[in-house]
Amino acid sequence: MDARTQRTLFADADHAWLSADEARDLGHALREKVPFEAHAELTLSPARPTIAEHIHRTNEGRVEDLIPIRIGRMSETPFTFYRGIAGLMAHDLHDDPVTGLHAQLCGDAHAANFGLFAGRLGGIIMDVNDFDETVPGPWEWDLKRLAASLVLAGRDNGIDRDSYSKAARHASRAYRRTMHRLADLTFLDSWRTLPDDTAISEIKAKHLEDDLEDAREKAQRNASRRVADKWTVQDGDRWRFTDDPPIRTHVTDDVEEQVIEALRHYIETVPAAQRTLLRRYRPHDVVHRIVGTGSVGLRSYLVLLEGNAGEALILQVKQATASQLDPYVHYTAPEHHGQRVIEGTKLVQADHDVTLGWTSIDDQHYYVRQFRNHKADIDPETLTSKNLDDYGRLTGALLARAHARTGDPRALSAYLRKGKHFDRAIAAYANAYADQAEQDYRKFTSLIDAGELPIQRDV
Repeated sequence: MDARTQRTLFADADHAWLSADEARDLGHALREKVPFEAHAELTLSPARPTIAEHIHRTNEGRVEDLIPIRIGRMSETPFTFYRGIAGLMAHDLHDDPVTGLHAQLCGDAHAANFGLFAGRLGGIIMDVNDFDETVPGPWEWDLKRLAASLVLAGRDNGIDRDSYSKAARHASRAYRRTMHRLADLTFLDSWRTLPDDTAISEIKAKHLEDDLEDAREKAQRNASRRVADKWTVQDGDRWRFTDDPPIRTHVTDDVEEQVIEALRHYIETVPAAQRTLLRRYRPHDVVHRIVGTGSVGLRSYLVLLEGNAGEALILQVKQATASQLDPYVHYTAPEHHGQRVIEGTKLVQADHDVTLGWTSIDDQHYYVRQFRNHKADIDPETLTSKNLDDYGRLTGALLARAHARTGDPRALSAYLRKGKHFDRAIAAYANAYADQAEQDYRKFTSLIDAGELPIQRDV
């Protein structure tokens, strides 16, 4: 071989250049090593934590007074419970067969963690949108978590077994077909592929069109100005948030100063092109706000900033802790968990919020983003059987596009080629894991009934 053909930009094996034929040969070989049927297997380890152990462990480091609200939100349905057990599922997935092909994972790719938001130039796209648990790992883990969540959402909404199983199966099929399409593109074109209306139309989600249109209309409205109109008042020269305890509460003067000082350090973590923009804003007020389901109890601050002619910009400064997947993957993580979240976000999303960065307060890590950055979503627990099927195909396609940015779509495509049996295996796994999640949910609610877990219903 000519010496010039052996050149590569990287010396390590993880980044070695592969020809298209070599990548496809790798995928074909892995199909012999890990047959499609193997993905249907659910084997629970004898060392699996009990539900009580898992809940208590994931409560560590959270604001103690907010833990009952977390328990209350998780107790609403098996699906909301499932949203809070990413770490437990990672423990279970760790024993499953995997191909060995890795990508940057969402880490918590359930069906409610996809949504609309504005990119750097303001265009609204739909993509994976939660990265608190992001790590590099087996691509199969994200797909299985998505498929099982579709089954649980369907069950919670009273959809029949055939329909929610089809949604899980079609999510896998859309993942495969999207990976095939991306594998045929140039590296640059694959990287640049946006999850916009063109990409969405390719999956022919006609039953989801009204839901998508409603979400787009909400996203257009859902920005800092609208939040400021609803949640702030003018107090002389001071522009302040209103209180809405326990969801939104003012912090002490000392904490407010710490948050503002943390933003000064945060600005150094954003690209140089955005620093001048962010330095134009003046901070006015800081509140603590409870967010999410899995994130309840973590510290999360909203900062109200003033721009041009009464312009409002609201930043969220959210605590970042170690990923719940950390014990089950092997990689060199950044020392700062906020940095891990932001770098993972930029690796996975086709476009991203212009304000993304990270900072610290005392010894705690945080990441920063716009609050309500034209965000909107579709609630999978409200979908009919046909809509859930369309939503499964949409999210499966989005997940494939996300994984193709850091995994090799050519090897993945070759592995998944003609993979109807793979789709059935994923659907079988999804149903089996949904059964397990419902069993775990019953144990969880029994702990609440026995008074072993504190609970406060959402307000």
